[in-house]
Amino acid sequence: MTQARQPQAGAAAPLLLPRRQALATAGAAGLLLAAGSRARAAGASLKLGFVSPRTGALAGFGETDGYVLEVARKALAAGLDIGGTTYAVEVLDRDTQSDPARAGQLAKALINDDGIDLMLTVSTPEVVNPVSDACEAAGVPCLATVMPWQAWYFGRGAKPGQPSPFKWSFLFSFGTEQFAEAYISQWSLVPTNKRVAAMYPNDADGNAIRAHLKPLLEKAGYTVIDPGPYEDGTNDYSAQIAAFKKNRCEIFNTFPIPPDFVTFWRQAAQQGYTKMVKIAQIAKTGLFPSQVEAVGGLGNNLATAVYWHPDWPYASPLTGVSGRQLGDGYEAATGRQWTQQLGASMSLLDVGVAALRASGNPKDKAAVATALGTLSTPSMVGTVDFTKGPVGNVFATPIIGAQWVKAAPGSKFKLDCVITENATDRNVPVSAKLLPYS
Repeated sequence: MTQARQPQAGAAAPLLLPRRQALATAGAAGLLLAAGSRARAAGASLKLGFVSPRTGALAGFGETDGYVLEVARKALAAGLDIGGTTYAVEVLDRDTQSDPARAGQLAKALINDDGIDLMLTVSTPEVVNPVSDACEAAGVPCLATVMPWQAWYFGRGAKPGQPSPFKWSFLFSFGTEQFAEAYISQWSLVPTNKRVAAMYPNDADGNAIRAHLKPLLEKAGYTVIDPGPYEDGTNDYSAQIAAFKKNRCEIFNTFPIPPDFVTFWRQAAQQGYTKMVKIAQIAKTGLFPSQVEAVGGLGNNLATAVYWHPDWPYASPLTGVSGRQLGDGYEAATGRQWTQQLGASMSLLDVGVAALRASGNPKDKAAVATALGTLSTPSMVGTVDFTKGPVGNVFATPIIGAQWVKAAPGSKFKLDCVITENATDRNVPVSAKLLPYS
């Protein structure tokens, strides 16, 4: 995989743009800045809420949001020209601290106290669902991403085969069908006995995965050994490990919160189960370098799935930044390794701004909601088209099989995330062969 370009000593530019593009962007920004100043003087402004988990058990999902918001705010500094009016744009970001109750409270405060025009929220049901519910109740348009869409749609009361009950909240994200397609594609790359150890928690993600992914895997010929839901924060997994060893499960699949996976995987190693595993397919955790490094050497060759990668062949229409530029810029600005959340959070801003433009009147909340329901727009994760479903208020995005491997000699990072299959988006380039875990 191409290594990130390093800035020269003393360089501080977070975005690595070609000189000609940078000059053109600067010139355009200068023209728009004047228009934006006039709009601000006239009082035309928009407020966007941005709610994500920056601290707590889900902090990995929010660790890059500060950088993404900085890049987006620079792109929005000149304002948005919509329907002949240039609006100053303020993005109010809030940290849920990984607490669902706090997520709902923050959403209500942004709605009632700050008077936001559009809510943006990202990463896991523990964040997205309570924020979406608060917006639905208040009649405020809400756009979300990064959680299985079934956990958002059915987890909030929608019924199979019935019209969407939601008017104000919208989600573009992967679903269990995308996981199944990616997993079946990925698992065919290493010979196994097709017996899957399923560790699905008793939470919104786990229950949706059990109800919708498990049947798809079984239909594809896999035997799923599911010892039943466990509670988040469990400390002893001996019973589950014994069941997996007894059934000789050579594929392991789980959707836990990050601390639970660290506890489980260390116990699995101590009790000899990891030596039996040929594919360790993890989701919700193992998405980011810090989470994989938390299990030390046990993290090598863990299989994962990515909803964005710097090799994604799409650019952000809001900022003009490519995937590689976004990843390289983050590493240059922070000294930390890129994570897939960079592209996901950027795409949320891409699509949110596109909806405001499409509304014709971004101060009319009903117009913004209507625009979201019919929106088709490019984004950093590819085209988002709410007219295609699979259900009302939802657009299903790709998920791609990947693997964590030791970084190449000379890299300043310990691990690299390489793409191993692309069944759900053939435009994404495959860069490596899947290696057996043990």
